[in-house]
Formats: sequence, structure tokens, C-alpha cells
Amino acid sequence: MRLLRDLVVKKPLGAVAGAIVLLLVVVAVFADRVAPHHYNETSLLDTLKPPSRAHWFGTDELGRDVYSRVVYGAQISMTVGLAATALSVLLGAGLGIVSGYFGHTLDLVLQRLVDAWLAFPGLVMVIVLLVLMGPGLVSVILALGLSQAFPQSRIIRSATLVVREHAFIEASRAGGASHGRVLLRHVLPNIVAPIIVSASTYVGFVILVEAAISFLGYGVPAPRPSWGGMLSATGRSYMVRAPWLSIFPGLALTLAVFAFNVLGDALRDLLDPRLR
Repeated sequence: MRLLRDLVVKKPLGAVAGAIVLLLVVVAVFADRVAPHHYNETSLLDTLKPPSRAHWFGTDELGRDVYSRVVYGAQISMTVGLAATALSVLLGAGLGIVSGYFGHTLDLVLQRLVDAWLAFPGLVMVIVLLVLMGPGLVSVILALGLSQAFPQSRIIRSATLVVREHAFIEASRAGGASHGRVLLRHVLPNIVAPIIVSASTYVGFVILVEAAISFLGYGVPAPRPSWGGMLSATGRSYMVRAPWLSIFPGLALTLAVFAFNVLGDALRDLLDPRLR
């Protein structure tokens, strides 16, 4: 509650971004009730209709309601963004904590593996993983989660290195506490804030990468709509004749990424002790 109060009072723009994020999550969860039509419901009598009362965002070349498809697209973006970020934080936290806490040879080996992974362009690695795993929502989540775990581990390792040097860690070791107890009772609670900040800033990036791979044709296969896929398929083909097919998915993507980035910046300012 204190964090929420500080967010509203000290970071009002961050609070607005948080409200937008909450709205997007609610829309994604209740898409079946929010959308007036099914995402693949066609009507050849209503092809490429401009925005109107009957179809707020217009229709596509098959007469499908664009508003409904944008709403269902929020399901894909929110699911991928939150699930892939959670997976990357879980893997990155494990790698970063172990590397930073034990140090020495183990830290050297793990960090060279991280360097080797980061030497390749992130988008290329995601596409390679998707080619190996095949298309599908689960594959997209796993590919993005694995690819982002290594950058996350760098941030968490840095926080672990700072906590490791504190006197209470040495006191706990001197008292006979095992490494597992020290990690769970002392190290992990003191790096929760950096983990939250890192996760909140990465969600928007993951959503943007998902849109990019869907635009390239490696994302969730049709007919399930994703914002990047809508921009690639009908958006490019009918950009001049029916610009609403590109405008509304693009605005939804922009709003989601903007909201998560602003919320992440606000949480960083509130939770990072170096910025207080």
C-alpha cells in the first residue's frame, strides 16, 4: 500500500501508466466479453468498412471486426509479455544470484557464457529458438523468456555483489548458516527491489519483440490475432486503401509499450535506493 501511495503522490504519470497496464490486463483476461465479435468471425458483405458505430475500428478484407481482433490481440501481447518476463526473471535471478554470490571460477565461467550469448543479436536468437521449437504461443513464451534471461542475470548479479559484501552476510556465515539459507533469508529479500524494477522495464520490451517476430511471420500462427501480425498481414497490404488496419493495432502496441516503460521508470525511481 505504501508503494501504491508513493506512486500516486510522487509519480502521477507512473500511476496513470499503471492504470493503463491494469486496464490492458483486464481487457486481455475478459476479451471474450469485451469484444463484440469473435476474432475470426467473417462477413463478406462488410469487407474493408471504415470505422463506424457498428465497427468502431472498421473491418478487414474478410469483414472481421478490427476492434475485436485488437482486443483479442491484447491476450497474446499480455500473455507473452508477462509470462516471458516471469520466466526470464526466474532464470536470470537464479543465474545472477549464484554467479554473484559464489564468485571466483563459477562466476567467471557463467559470465563468459552470458557474454557469448549476448554477442549474438537478440532478435536473431529468438528466431533461431522459434525455428527449433516450432510455432505456437508456448514456443514464443519460451523463446523470449530464454533470450531475456541472460541480460536480466547481469542486473541481478550486480545487486547480489553489493549485498554479498554487507556485514550481516558475514555474520550469518560465521553463525554456521548454510549457503542456501543465506541466499534465501538474506540475499534474495535484499534484491527484490532490483528484480521488480528489472521485470517491469522488460515487459514492454518483450511485447515489442513479440510484435516484431509476429510481423516477420514467426509469432503465434493465424488465425489468432496479434498486433504485430495484424500490422504485417492486412496492415501492409491495405495501408493506403484501409489505413485503419494499421493505425489501431499500432496505437494499441504503442500504448502498451509506453505504459510498461513509464511504469518501470516510476518503480525504479521509487525502489532504487541510489535514486531516492
